[in-house]
Amino acid sequence: MKNYAFLMAILATLVSCGQGSGTGDGASSGGDLKMIDLVTTQDGSPLKIDAAMFDTPAAKEFIATGKNPYVGKADDIKEGKKKFNLFSCQACHGGAAEGAVGPSLQGPNFKYAKNATNKGMFETIWHGTNGGMGAKGLGLMQPDNPAEGLRPDDVLKVIAFIRSNGTMTGNE
Repeated sequence: MKNYAFLMAILATLVSCGQGSGTGDGASSGGDLKMIDLVTTQDGSPLKIDAAMFDTPAAKEFIATGKNPYVGKADDIKEGKKKFNLFSCQACHGGAAEGAVGPSLQGPNFKYAKNATNKGMFETIWHGTNGGMGAKGLGLMQPDNPAEGLRPDDVLKVIAFIRSNGTMTGNE
């Protein structure tokens, strides 16, 4: 009985610190960081991203709320445009994300309806699609080179650039 009480006390402490098993939180355990559930665009399975990658105030706000604090901010939009071009997104989606070989990312009609939200577009960019777009997330873009790909903060800036070209912010 003594061992049971001890184990329950440890479990209660871990849960209250936000350091439980990490299941169902959409990303790895983040200590005190509250995290939304993320899912893949391909099949809706849980998308696990190390909480330590959400290492800026904006990325922390996003993973806690699903809102992108960079939307509407000129300097961040400019950085997002640079990443959009650097990772050759314009080759498929056009220079203003209006669509070319790949679909328009401006909305309101999206190939993947979830992309109307910043959370959904983040998931799509991070992990890719079944329709030909590969993952752009750090460590996923080129599995043999884990240093290749976008960090969560970069993805948010790319989304801010995309949103600057359409009528939707994704934070509605």
